[in-house]
Amino acid sequence: MTCSPEILRQVPLFSLFDDDELAVLAAEVEVQRFAARQRIYRIGEQTDAAYVMVSGAVRVTTVDEDQQEVVVDEPTRGDLFGFASMIQGLPHRTSAVATEEAVCLRFDRNDITVLLERKPLAGLDMLAVLGRQFHGSQQLVRLRAARNPNDIIEQEETAGERIADAVASFGGSWTFILTFAAVLIVYTSTNVALGKKAWDSYPFILLNLFLSMLAAIQAPVIMMSQNRQDKKDRTRSEMDFQVNRRAEAEIQGLSRALRQLGDKVDDVEALLRGSPGAGGTTRA
Repeated sequence: MTCSPEILRQVPLFSLFDDDELAVLAAEVEVQRFAARQRIYRIGEQTDAAYVMVSGAVRVTTVDEDQQEVVVDEPTRGDLFGFASMIQGLPHRTSAVATEEAVCLRFDRNDITVLLERKPLAGLDMLAVLGRQFHGSQQLVRLRAARNPNDIIEQEETAGERIADAVASFGGSWTFILTFAAVLIVYTSTNVALGKKAWDSYPFILLNLFLSMLAAIQAPVIMMSQNRQDKKDRTRSEMDFQVNRRAEAEIQGLSRALRQLGDKVDDVEALLRGSPGAGGTTRA
């Protein structure tokens, strides 16, 4: 089925084309219809075709290192899929399946070649659109990629926060307790042994002043470290929430696949019941 230039005008990749360029491409592009659950292409398939969504729904998936199916994209009207493999001439790295009845525009490298031979400036228009989409994809990947919360925390912490963490870590250790106890014992023993010549005789008023000053400084520093710990916990919680949300989406996708499988089994059972040889009928 031939394509209308008006349909191509709604595709972002061809949005900068003029009427003549759209007419040339429309004469080459083919309109294809796919039934629900029909596979458009699979991973590793060598084709020179790419597709543009016109109507319906399509799910583009890939397989990660754990051999789990991951949804890469669910293109909407005007979106491209399979384009990178078509341009590079490489096997598809994703699979595309119509989740419901879909209409797509199919074009291949030869169609683009014919367009560029007749309208060379159309290539610059396509590059301009692809450049914007590339930067948008980079931003999306940065936002959606799995991040290590410890790396994020370390990048955002200041020198003062590092010092507060170090002070709180040392102040809450046995090394500090034993060292501080040894200093107190030596200090008080020396002053008691010196008797009247002691610089801080009993009840050690100067020592109490030092301890009060130490407590006044140490308490806010420890509170700063506690606030830092709260911030770390909040960051980790947000990361866990994002992971759980992606896991929920994967579970929902698995549930949909199981329901579709159940529907297919029901269809096969209904077909078997309605077949002439079904039911074990006997002849008199």
